[in-house]
Amino acid sequence: MENKGHLEEIHISSPKSNLDEKLTAAELGKLWASYIGNSMSKCILRYFLKHVDDEDIRIVVQNALNLCNDFISTIEDIFHKEGCAIPVGFTEDDVNLDAPRLFEDEFYVHYLKYTAKAGMSIYGVAIPLMLRTDVKDFFIHCIERTIALLGQLNEILWKKGFIVKIPIIPIPERVDFVKDEDFLKGFFGDVRPLHALEITHLYDNIENNTTSKALLTAFGQVAKMEKARKFFLKGEEITAKSIERYMRQLHNNDLPSPSLLDHLVTKSTIAPFSDKLMIFHKVDMFSMKIRAFGNSLAVNGRRDIGLMYLKSLTNISLFVEDGANMLIEHGWMEQPPDAVDRQSLCKDRR
Repeated sequence: MENKGHLEEIHISSPKSNLDEKLTAAELGKLWASYIGNSMSKCILRYFLKHVDDEDIRIVVQNALNLCNDFISTIEDIFHKEGCAIPVGFTEDDVNLDAPRLFEDEFYVHYLKYTAKAGMSIYGVAIPLMLRTDVKDFFIHCIERTIALLGQLNEILWKKGFIVKIPIIPIPERVDFVKDEDFLKGFFGDVRPLHALEITHLYDNIENNTTSKALLTAFGQVAKMEKARKFFLKGEEITAKSIERYMRQLHNNDLPSPSLLDHLVTKSTIAPFSDKLMIFHKVDMFSMKIRAFGNSLAVNGRRDIGLMYLKSLTNISLFVEDGANMLIEHGWMEQPPDAVDRQSLCKDRR
């Protein structure tokens, strides 16, 4: 009897150990990015643990911090073996553990889901590109542990009533095919209802953006530099308009949407994090939104929704550029590993 889903092992002999291979640009780049991101998360989660009352939430925040420490340690081991400089990332200088509470406990769970999805994106893209066994196994470990963490987060969110369930739609009783180009309409005439994939990505984008908006509100309250505060306010305005547009699409189809989370930010104006960390965080997460919108566009079938996502992409790209310029201006943007600059080498010989 055929064993469905079974993959027969392949044994290919090689005179050279895979571990002797130099790191490829993909392996080096993804390890570097994972180190930077997890060093930032480590600072944030250590602060969360100083201000948490709910025992279930405390456990899941501690689990997330344990994963950060595990991932950072493994990357450091690989870099040490390769003689690669360890990135600075984020350190004790970027967190004030004595700062008052800035978020309610519930926010931590939404935040962890928001960042875990971003981590899944990094690790998921990395795995098919990894050739060296130790690096490939590391990213498989990362994605498996992050999936387990997301399971805990979703259980807490659902059982504690922190989320609105993704809408239920009728189960199709027969297979249908699109009959004409009206399927693509969105602006005029008879506009068809949203299909399942459009609903999925609208819900996901609202869920991500409501967490992002609350975080921007908090960062705007506590940032030290006026320029940083204006940056976060601009991000909050962009995000609020996006949420409004995405919610309208669901509500026009009599479907529920995730709720805003701004009420989970306290009145504190004392910064638990450095301006460097907060600006980088939003540049990084807004960059992730670009990929999320690309995924949304790929499965979308209505012109009005496609144009809506393209508008969001334009606004977000400009916002990311503003944040990157601020990081560069203050000497806070760490240089990723790059290729050899051949032209510069030639000029130096003259």
